[in-house]
Amino acid sequence: MEFKDLMETNSASRELRDKRRILLIGSCLTYEHPEILEKYVEGRATLKVCLEREHFNMTCLKLASIIARVPIEEIVILTVDGSPHCIQLHFMIDEVEKITGKKLNVKHIVIYKGEDVEIDRKTVKKARYLSKFSGDLDDDTSIQC
Repeated sequence: MEFKDLMETNSASRELRDKRRILLIGSCLTYEHPEILEKYVEGRATLKVCLEREHFNMTCLKLASIIARVPIEEIVILTVDGSPHCIQLHFMIDEVEKITGKKLNVKHIVIYKGEDVEIDRKTVKKARYLSKFSGDLDDDTSIQC
């Protein structure tokens, strides 16, 4: 499987124009969870990025540039769960929609304990705004990570 770097991909590349579906992954998945990647690559332009290396603003502008130029039908974001860097890929979609004025068809998927888990869009949005959690958890509730 070939995985192109998001930041090195032309915003209106032939593959993006032909497939119109994007699988946006955290770079580490190529060697950490290749078996899970196989389930999602077919029919999608697979773009990898590491937000430990790339800044959110540059990555967000790159994705917005793609959306502005190519009629993308679907974006699947696949990352590991619990990474403070990868979670930004999920948050980025909200920002891209604000920049482009387009409502995107998005699936958020994380890998937790070797399993792929789809996350509801509202949950991703809520996680971006921590004040939304005020009062949601009892003091004696412990979150198992």
